[in-house]
Amino acid sequence: MTQSHPFYSIHRQGMIRAGVCTPVTTVGDPRANAEQAIALAREGEGLGADLLVFPELNVTSYAIDDLHLQDTICDATEAGIAVIVEASAELKPVLLVGAALRRCGRLYNCAVVIARGRILGVVPKSYLPNYREYYEKRWFALGAGLAGLEIEVAGQTVPFGTDLIFAAEELPDFVFHAEICEDYWAPLPPSTEGALAGALVLCNLSASNVTIGKAREREMLCAAQSARAVAAYVYSASGPGESTTDLAWDGQGMIHELGELIATTERFDITTEVVCADIDLERLRLERMRMGTFNDCAAANGDPETRFRRVVFQHRPDFADKGLLRKLRRFPFVPNTPSKLEEDCYEAFNIQVEGLRKRLASTGSKHLVIGVSGGLDSTHALIVAAKAMDRLGRPRTDILGFTMPGFATSDATKANAWALMNALGVTGAEIDIRPTARTMLEGIGHPFAQGEPVYDVTFENVQAGLRTDYLFRLANQRQGFVLGTGDLSELALGWCTYGVGDHMSHYGINAGVPKTLIQYLIGWSVQTGQFTGEATQVLTSILDTEISPELVPADADGKMQSTQDRIGPYELHDFFLHYTIRHGLKPSKIAFLAWHAWKDAKAGQWPIGFPEDGRHQYDLAAIAKWLEEFLFRFFQTSQFKRSALPNGPKVSAGGAVSPRGDWRAPSDGVARPWIDALKASLP
Repeated sequence: MTQSHPFYSIHRQGMIRAGVCTPVTTVGDPRANAEQAIALAREGEGLGADLLVFPELNVTSYAIDDLHLQDTICDATEAGIAVIVEASAELKPVLLVGAALRRCGRLYNCAVVIARGRILGVVPKSYLPNYREYYEKRWFALGAGLAGLEIEVAGQTVPFGTDLIFAAEELPDFVFHAEICEDYWAPLPPSTEGALAGALVLCNLSASNVTIGKAREREMLCAAQSARAVAAYVYSASGPGESTTDLAWDGQGMIHELGELIATTERFDITTEVVCADIDLERLRLERMRMGTFNDCAAANGDPETRFRRVVFQHRPDFADKGLLRKLRRFPFVPNTPSKLEEDCYEAFNIQVEGLRKRLASTGSKHLVIGVSGGLDSTHALIVAAKAMDRLGRPRTDILGFTMPGFATSDATKANAWALMNALGVTGAEIDIRPTARTMLEGIGHPFAQGEPVYDVTFENVQAGLRTDYLFRLANQRQGFVLGTGDLSELALGWCTYGVGDHMSHYGINAGVPKTLIQYLIGWSVQTGQFTGEATQVLTSILDTEISPELVPADADGKMQSTQDRIGPYELHDFFLHYTIRHGLKPSKIAFLAWHAWKDAKAGQWPIGFPEDGRHQYDLAAIAKWLEEFLFRFFQTSQFKRSALPNGPKVSAGGAVSPRGDWRAPSDGVARPWIDALKASLP
């Protein structure tokens, strides 16, 4: 079911839909190949494509050798292009087709850019392979360095040269560049200059016969170029129908964005194919804005935008709801594949262990002091501490773990805390904070001290503050330092007690780890045998515990205080957090992505091993509600806490909130612009 509101349009959300085309070519028959191109262009239009990239020389086919130099073929090629141009008048996608074209007594291997009955420009191949199985210099002239020229094709005089980028008038981020096959095997691909000149989408029309391992090489080059150029890279290679006199072809098509593969064709498929994906142009532009190195490189290379011609065209998007052809991770901090999850957990865990090892070594502290609640965060901090001590060759008894029950501490979490400390072999102790808390509540005249069931923020923070106060004094007394347990998700939401509270420590080991990843790190430590025996059983039990600060007593039905009931699901907040601090997206875009990621629990991938009963879905109203909560907390009420963070290692490339690292912001800012923008965008 499509929606009519602008919110649902990928174009309104800064995206376009690109496609790679794999035609079944006919060797040396431009008329037949033109018909194939038109058929695929129509198929691509049916898929809602804005841009379609065909293989190199698809109008003639690539492997026709000396036939390229026959005027009969050259004339037929121009006639084929004319047919494609005429058909394009009724089509929405921009087409990039491959053809050999004559100019000034030379023949060039070209990308012909066609839109709505108009040839926008022709880009010649810069670098011609002439080694091993390739003999392109036998037929084609070198395109490198050609600039400011024109060419006549199919009755139109159009820009010609390697100095062209193409820009849609109505979509300011829809700017693309074209190069051809060998160009991206060169040490300095032409697309690098195209990107520095402002192109966000880099297109490659390729023939590229297949040999063992070559598909991996192509993918590596596409991924690397999209990452290095901070761009999308759209690559289409020749497939079925090419001459197999001496070579074979696999029809590999790929779309990468910032190094990540987002779409690929079925290799060795004997049918025609169009594969599309939605490219997030806004994300790419924002990444370039925050990455000074990209712009410094442009300046150091003479500002290529001053040398390139920008060909502007009318794309005429209808801003309709096309759905979303793009895989989204519900948990952006947690990989979906087993191999990546294993690698990320290994790295995250060891980043934390190494950070703590260095801090222990440099301070010379006799003990490490930590509060152990039996919850996720303190559990993870404790197992990191245990491994850090192991790495230092020090006994785990140098870790002083304290469980400090308050007015709402459950028997289950307290039992888990003790079981974990015993299983890990740390020095455990218990301090009941309730007598001291009562004294403080009495001293400030709080109603709870008079027997009234008043469980306000003061009641909660008296307990949270006392726990931290005890830990610091214990560290003073026992020549230690306090290990913080609060995580990235809590810091983003300000869900911590400022100063003398869980906000403060001597070293915040979890400050760079979001809540959704911590669960997987604990699970990884069990699955990979980081700990054995009773410890694995306790860790598994803790993973199944409701997330709660346990500061307010259970209600009449026995239900404990739930953090997520009060501030919203951490799985959504971590999604919002990732796209806010890592990509700087607008609230409307974040809501759009969250809706597509979370609207159907049965659609898309879940992280490996994610329990069936924990697979939630959220409608747009719920997403908007919790996103507004996130925006208010993140931008208006919590920055002063982040501005005074203790030291702690950055863990995820998704970002951190340290004022010495990824996130610098005023403590007295307001959230109104973000909340207003969100409300204005929603249907």
